[in-house]
Amino acid sequence: MRMNTIAGGALTVSELCLGSMTWGTQNTEAEGHAQIDMALDLGINFIDTAEMYPTNPLSKDHYGTTERIIGNWFARTGRRDDVVLATKVTGPSATVREEGYDGEIIRQTVEDSLRRLQTDYIDIYQTHWPQRGSYHFRQNWKYAPWEQDPVETDDLMRDVMETLTDLRDAGKIRHFGVSNDTAWGTAKWLQIAREMGGPEVVTIQNEYSLLCRLFDTDLAELCMHEGVRCIAYSPLAAGLLTGKYEGGTTVPEGSRMSHVANLGGRTTDRVWPAIDAYLGIAEKHGLDPVQMALAFVTSRPFMGTAIFGATKPDHLERALGAADMTLSDEVLAEIETAHKAHPMPY
Repeated sequence: MRMNTIAGGALTVSELCLGSMTWGTQNTEAEGHAQIDMALDLGINFIDTAEMYPTNPLSKDHYGTTERIIGNWFARTGRRDDVVLATKVTGPSATVREEGYDGEIIRQTVEDSLRRLQTDYIDIYQTHWPQRGSYHFRQNWKYAPWEQDPVETDDLMRDVMETLTDLRDAGKIRHFGVSNDTAWGTAKWLQIAREMGGPEVVTIQNEYSLLCRLFDTDLAELCMHEGVRCIAYSPLAAGLLTGKYEGGTTVPEGSRMSHVANLGGRTTDRVWPAIDAYLGIAEKHGLDPVQMALAFVTSRPFMGTAIFGATKPDHLERALGAADMTLSDEVLAEIETAHKAHPMPY
């Protein structure tokens, strides 16, 4: 398993990261523990979670369950130091915490996460969404940054940064990351951290895949110049790039689409020809489409790690086959041709 350094070299992480959002609904605790065991045995050292997990469905009844499952694994195995662990504060959500977060709320959510995770420290503590709003999850079609209050945003970020600084100095969090944020938002966090002597943003966890490449322009530029690294979520486009949905005619039992209608806005009329193009490239070159999709994401210069999830052991084993895969120049050229023919299909 290839490794990457992030946080200015302070952390070394596997280029693939084990996602956990199915543990507690689609997967039992025992299955989650088995996934961690297998992933670590095969070279993965990074686990990503969040206080709102599991999802599918998102519910107050399940809130914090995934963190508890991970915490029980730490308690049973004693292997906390073998794992780079990232978790997140939720943000505005009617099903979890309507008021979102501020400095005071984060101080409590960190304590709650530490208790559930049965650990003394969190390697990367992330905001799940910016309080001012986000264009991710297909909200780019209606994103309205001109409606944001810049004074309110600045005040909130400074309040949060003061708390994050205290938590870092106390050893409860080691690094700070954002998720579903923008180039401006990340730059603003960096500016405030430098002014206040707080923890700088080291990672940004945003969607990135063959089908979703919003990151390629301004965010990629920021990452390359500021030392921030992308943690890519949905690198398989919520399973679309596996080919298992067969043009939308098949919905396997227990699959993401069986729990989330239209995969959160991803199943547009334009997406199926795009998927066919990428599946065709994989077939032409004798590549597993899952492994090709993951290998493309991990090859990007701004990437820190790519999160993948699995509900079955064979899914995990298949994804891990992408470790150390290098795509040929011919494959990469065909991927770029497909991308230009099918840009942002959802």
